Amino acid sequence: MFGRKDNNAKQRNSALEKGEIKAFLGPGSHFEGKMAFDEIVRLDGAFRGEITSRDTLIVGETADIQAQVIVGTLIISGKLRGSIKAVSRVEMRAPARIDGDVETPSLIIEEGVIWNGQLVMKPAEKVQNDETVQASR
Repeated sequence: MFGRKDNNAKQRNSALEKGEIKAFLGPGSHFEGKMAFDEIVRLDGAFRGEITSRDTLIVGETADIQAQVIVGTLIISGKLRGSIKAVSRVEMRAPARIDGDVETPSLIIEEGVIWNGQLVMKPAEKVQNDETVQASR
């Protein structure tokens, strides 16, 4: 019974990380500027600037990101320097290295992650309302 649940979780992670990705910036790629997207995106290269989305951003192990990140969900295994706002959740997976503040209603940190920053947790509705107010200004 318990093993079956774990297998389903692994299958969901595989699908999320491989099958449903709409854009992929691979290792060795370097980008600078503003990135906005509406579906799942995976970054494994270097990026500098701003990232915004209502969907999921996956930061792979080889990624080196220096950005202000505002997304629905962030799944990070690589390096990130900058502020993070996630409407749904942030998952920090080993061997992630994060230097920056995080605002999210849900945070998951695996053993082996290095994170230096502050955490602000608000209920999901509060984060969404704040984003709506800021967007209308």
